[in-house]
Amino acid sequence: MSALPPLPARVLIVDDDGGQRSRVRGFLGQYSIEVAEAASGEEALAMLARASFEAVLLDVVMPGMDGVEVMRRIRAMSDVPILMLSARDSEADQVVGLELGADDYIVKPFRARELLARLRAVLRRSGVKQPEPAPPPGRGVEIDCGARLARLDGRTLELSGIEFDLLSAFVRNKGLVLPRERLLAEAGRTQTTVTERTVDVHVSRLRKKLEDDPPRLIKTVHGIGYVFAG
Repeated sequence: MSALPPLPARVLIVDDDGGQRSRVRGFLGQYSIEVAEAASGEEALAMLARASFEAVLLDVVMPGMDGVEVMRRIRAMSDVPILMLSARDSEADQVVGLELGADDYIVKPFRARELLARLRAVLRRSGVKQPEPAPPPGRGVEIDCGARLARLDGRTLELSGIEFDLLSAFVRNKGLVLPRERLLAEAGRTQTTVTERTVDVHVSRLRKKLEDDPPRLIKTVHGIGYVFAG
């Protein structure tokens, strides 16, 4: 499956070739694109009259009303983006199609990924909001305070409550030398049951879970406390 993000949209494919319609519907469906089908120009115009679509994929050569006439009639009532699909690959045919109101012209046979890319571009130009690709897993330490989750290079860490609080305090104060007492305060752990001495124990355990050996993330400042280098 492609790493491309889904593209929630509703498009109409108009083609007398049922196999072609099915192939396009199957591929685009992988990206959350809802595809409605029309086997003729007349059927397409009827569907457009009673429903809205973000784009129309329109075959040029069809029996009865051809794609060019269908496009003329669509343009008389709507500015919905139209991608023409045609086996006619001459420059003249493409120019005519674009001049008559097509937003793009794709020559058959076409690759499915090419169709998706062209469709995305047309929808982007028409103002349809599209989701951005998911960012790659984060590098370094990431803190989600709301969920109380911590990750290292995209991997979720199994931390105790105090370990999470200490790591959060370190991340908030990256680059600053924190004496043990201040580190406890930053972590919200000023209770008498958590002494400065126990900080060393918890930091040691935290380092192990961060695989911080030799220390590159949490460095000891002898006689003072610690500094988080990130």
